[in-house]
Amino acid sequence: MTAPFSNVVLSVAEMYAADKAAEARGVASWDLMEAAGAAVARLIKERWERQPVAVLCGPGNNGGDGFVIARLLAEAGCDVRLALLGPVTELRGDAALNAKKWRGAILPLAPDVLEGRTLVVDAIFGAGLTRGLSGAVRAVVERINADKLTCVAVDVPSGVAGDTGLVLPTDTEPGVAPQCVATVTFFRRKPAHFLYPGRALCGDVVVADIGIPETVFDKIAPTTFHNTPGLWALPQPGWQDHKYSRGHGVIIGSAATTGAARLAARGARRAGAGVITMAVPASVVPIYAADAAGVFVTAADSVESLDALLADRRRNGVLIGPGAGVGPETAVRVVKILHAERAVVLDADALTSFEDDPDQLFKAIRRQKAPVIMTPHGGEFARLFKSIPKTGDKLTQARAAAALSGAVVILKGPDTVVAAPDGRAAIADNAPPWLATAGSGDVLAGFALGLLVQGMPGWEAACAAVWLHGACGARFGRGLIAEDLPEALPKVLESL
Repeated sequence: MTAPFSNVVLSVAEMYAADKAAEARGVASWDLMEAAGAAVARLIKERWERQPVAVLCGPGNNGGDGFVIARLLAEAGCDVRLALLGPVTELRGDAALNAKKWRGAILPLAPDVLEGRTLVVDAIFGAGLTRGLSGAVRAVVERINADKLTCVAVDVPSGVAGDTGLVLPTDTEPGVAPQCVATVTFFRRKPAHFLYPGRALCGDVVVADIGIPETVFDKIAPTTFHNTPGLWALPQPGWQDHKYSRGHGVIIGSAATTGAARLAARGARRAGAGVITMAVPASVVPIYAADAAGVFVTAADSVESLDALLADRRRNGVLIGPGAGVGPETAVRVVKILHAERAVVLDADALTSFEDDPDQLFKAIRRQKAPVIMTPHGGEFARLFKSIPKTGDKLTQARAAAALSGAVVILKGPDTVVAAPDGRAAIADNAPPWLATAGSGDVLAGFALGLLVQGMPGWEAACAAVWLHGACGARFGRGLIAEDLPEALPKVLESL
């Protein structure tokens, strides 16, 4: 489905383009800066009692926003101290005009400007920064953090790259950025507001409307989105449906780790799959059969048995990986499944089994027309995608992996990214930390299978599975174990 503009996440370049498009439609850049500064000043007045404020300004438009903030807070009766990086004579455009409207002193940026200040506005650098903080700026930021001052960032905390969420290092030192309690950004969020560590440094992110019209999207074709229910639509069964029309998923189980595949089966069924068949070694059929009365269980001891299993075209989706075991047998099974032209979810051991020959997997994926979803965590990702630099940001890495493999890639973590081969990507922000428990990923893979067999396209199914997984964890709360996730799903679905 087409993503609504409310879900759009803009890159730094796209945000610059939005500003320019707004100006072309008659919105003055002066008015945009005034509205941006007013939004920050309003937040401060609403959230905190009047107190001594230090407004730290940089040499660009962020600094111009800072001059507006300082003026409006001073007009409201606040004790404002303003410091600027560099000489005021070097300011240009709207920043220079707003500096002239500031009636107070302009101090050089240095740590001593923080003396006696309890609230700090970071308007030094914006999202487009490409180098790490050094010199006076670094010293000021280190002082903010050491003294644990209440800090509010304009756009993003200085030192954080807007497109990646990474804290930029210098040539000789690791990166540094202020720990903020709130960040005010404008029009739309940027990747840094979702991706760690930037997300943790931003604090509460507030998106302010500064007068940029929605029509700027006529000139911008964004490909990054915030993963929320507005981005996808779940399948809705009708009166004519039966269990097979709602999808028949196959989950490949093992003898060694039976719990993983069983958790995935529970997740797939709760996500709406009409039928789930567990294909498992004959020696453990009783274990799987005793687990859930609504699951079909069939013996599948050999690779060749997959042919007979998939001869039934009603079996329209397969999950392999949870507890499958790492090795050539699993790799052979994966390739055979991919050749069968079914929707496929590849998780855990199904990925690591191709560590020494990832191209074999990628070629098999690209040959088939049905959707394929991969669900790697960081370690599995690094083993399978050795050619992708480990130092890159998560959004870039996930996109590169999807383009390389031909699969939809769910790069898991607290800021899970779902990337499609066509370049679309969505970032989730609803996963609570207690999802870090054994079996949680197996349930996620099951959710994805359950949605795929109902006919959801690959990227949308992956996005929905990730969001539902996070929502289930948040609904259940502390004390969560993986078994709780499928049981929380009905209430989450009801809330939608």
